[in-house]
Amino acid sequence: MSEFKYQKPFPILNDTTPYRLLTKEYVSTIEFDGRKILKVDPKGLEILAKEAFADVSFYLRPTHLEKLKHILSDEEASDNDRFVAHTMLMNQVVSSEGELPTCQDTGTAIVVAKKGEDVYTGATDAEHLSKGIYDTYLNRNLRYSQVVPFSMFEEKNTGTNLPAQIDIYAEKGNAYEFLFVTKGGGSGNKTFLYQQTKSLLNEENLTKFVKEKIKDLGTSACPPYHLALVIGGTSAEATLATVKKASAGYYDHLPTEGNDGGQAFRDLEWEEKVQKICQDSEIGAQFGGKYFVHDVRVVRLPRHAASCPVGLGVSCSADRNIKGKITEEGIFVEQLEKEPSKYLPEQAPELAAAVDIDLDRPMEEVLAELSKYPIKTRLNLRGTLIVARDMAHARLKQMIDEGKEMPEYLKKHPVYYAGPAKTPQGMASGSFGPTTAGRMDPYVDLFQSLGGSMVMLAKGNRSQQVTDACQKYGGFYLGSIGGPAAILAKSSIKSVEVVDFEELGMEAIRKIRVENFPAFIIVDDKGNDFFKQF
Repeated sequence: MSEFKYQKPFPILNDTTPYRLLTKEYVSTIEFDGRKILKVDPKGLEILAKEAFADVSFYLRPTHLEKLKHILSDEEASDNDRFVAHTMLMNQVVSSEGELPTCQDTGTAIVVAKKGEDVYTGATDAEHLSKGIYDTYLNRNLRYSQVVPFSMFEEKNTGTNLPAQIDIYAEKGNAYEFLFVTKGGGSGNKTFLYQQTKSLLNEENLTKFVKEKIKDLGTSACPPYHLALVIGGTSAEATLATVKKASAGYYDHLPTEGNDGGQAFRDLEWEEKVQKICQDSEIGAQFGGKYFVHDVRVVRLPRHAASCPVGLGVSCSADRNIKGKITEEGIFVEQLEKEPSKYLPEQAPELAAAVDIDLDRPMEEVLAELSKYPIKTRLNLRGTLIVARDMAHARLKQMIDEGKEMPEYLKKHPVYYAGPAKTPQGMASGSFGPTTAGRMDPYVDLFQSLGGSMVMLAKGNRSQQVTDACQKYGGFYLGSIGGPAAILAKSSIKSVEVVDFEELGMEAIRKIRVENFPAFIIVDDKGNDFFKQF
């Protein structure tokens, strides 16, 4: 008969996180029953959450920026890899000024906390963490993305970016540890659960599985990715929670081998194999190349004998993860990089010149000009774009279904799938990068049949129905770089005005004027789709 032995499921062996002190206030200690109790004024939780979500919206980890810098010096990187990496570094330089967030999708606020049993707040901690989150989204140029339901089909934006996801776990000791994450819809939607069996667990089948599922990720979540693959799990929920934390670097210091207690561990050999599979896919940093991922974390977990859940997910180019802690010494937050310009090369990568496209010509002329060039052609756009995304497309379809005309603005101008963050004082636009194109796929055939959406601009790959519609009606889908929302706002977007559905807030239809707006031909009028080659 086996002896009882408790195994900590995720034995993190080390923490090399650099922290900075926010304050020594709001914490004190008292002795009780021979134990040192850490008393935390709930105001301290508000301050920590407010600061963490502010920092992570404008700054990134030095380790992430180092990986972008590495792409620029790698001789095997494609021109597209280098172009995307350099643009992302430039974006971070703009974002670090503290006005324009790294990404326009400033995300769902997520807090994962471990509260020591000897930590006392005397409050509902989630309430005070939520108040700190509320203050940041209220007072900084961030976007409100959370919608709440009043019935099965009726929803409304909260106007605060609440509610947040807050998960607090009990731990031994008198320290309070935190992982703060802002998860945008693009990367959040690329989290997958696969219910597999024991038959997966051999070299041939796992390799085949990974090659197939990597393609499911696509580029709509803004690669290069920090990719997490989790094999096993005591439940589906445990698997997916591990995916999220592993993609955030939270489990970097797990053991590298298993034991008879079932400890989670990183499989370094499979991390190298999966990274090679990603490189060989040639999807690259969005438009072809080597750098589909920066790195890979493969975590192996125990499982029920009849189950083998597998989780796959990413942290995107806006790698917005930051740790915090409260100890006897004070309240601390992870030190992010506030001088990203040090990672830029002295000279920008030398690339072939882009093709200039004037969007203010009649639509027939714009389509004829685009038709001259093959897929993968890099473009430089200037002129007028109509901005519309999910809710606006639903409203437009409703109008059409009611027998109303397709609005002329959607016939005269290309449509940009996007939703901006708040506009800083004195600027034309807030952060305003592209959203995931695939969510608008069901509307394309109908809209193009009525003369609208003939040129679409967004990020990520699309379905066959979009390729078919573009071939049928003579349309185009242009891919924009996912990620550099701040630099687009500062350098490319010259004016913004709401033209329809103002009540939809960030999802209202807008007209914008752009200059030097980068894009690539992804789907053309001849039935070609750049991503189909992969």
